[in-house]
Amino acid sequence: MTTPPALLIAGHGARDDGAAEALRALVRAVGERHPEVPVAGGFFGAPGSPVPLADAVDALAGRGVTELVAVPLLLAPTGAGTETLAAALERAAAGHPGLRPVCAAAPGPDPRLLDVLERRLEEALGAGARTPQDRARTTVLLVGRGASDPQANAEVARAARLLWEGRGFAGVETAFVGQTAPDVPAGLDRCRALAGPVPGAAGPARVVVLPYAFFADGPVERAWMQTEGWAAAHPDIEVFGAQVLGTGPEVAEVVMARYRAAVAGGALPAGDRAADDGDPYGPQRVAAGAGER
Repeated sequence: MTTPPALLIAGHGARDDGAAEALRALVRAVGERHPEVPVAGGFFGAPGSPVPLADAVDALAGRGVTELVAVPLLLAPTGAGTETLAAALERAAAGHPGLRPVCAAAPGPDPRLLDVLERRLEEALGAGARTPQDRARTTVLLVGRGASDPQANAEVARAARLLWEGRGFAGVETAFVGQTAPDVPAGLDRCRALAGPVPGAAGPARVVVLPYAFFADGPVERAWMQTEGWAAAHPDIEVFGAQVLGTGPEVAEVVMARYRAAVAGGALPAGDRAADDGDPYGPQRVAAGAGER
């Protein structure tokens, strides 16, 4: 029986132990559900990470893997000036002749992940009935990491629009922790300015600050701290902080879907787009020669 290509789950930019344990839990969950697929995980773009991507590649190569599909845990492109997954894979595979890595499509605003974001909103608001009036007085501030690349930041705005469609919230605005505007306090100012009375709704307008991230890393912690400070200065509006997406069953499903698509459809040469619509999450083959030096 032929062993399928290995799956490498590639987190980005996280250095703390909480994010490392969340990634390990995702690797374990995927491995238990799909024992036929060799699975490992690590972080790229994060010097000093407790779970480096290079170690995960070494571990898979040590198990005799010759082909691997790397699925990046990215909700928006990393932006110009940061290490790409293809570059990280090329460097990690350089010491393993014959190893052929491929970068699969990233999750992006997959409908299953949007459902998880909606659940995080409900959890932040607490128990109780959620009437249309309740949602109509709730504005969501979706907070991305932020990048110097406008196209990367535009992906957060795209997710905000998809999250708003059909869910009944007053609006879904965007903010960023760094690199670009608006920051979290400015985003909250905008949510407050847009809030208005809702006929039939009990209570004041409210805002839920929702991190657009898999892991509760340093940037997410800063977003929560900024939210608390802003809320203390604006007692006229209810402010709630939601949890991150996490790495639950829906994330595992999306990761496997991206893996299967890459295995079934192959990959394009590095740097090419996956489709004519300019999809920034398309699969890419690592530069020729990687792992063959």
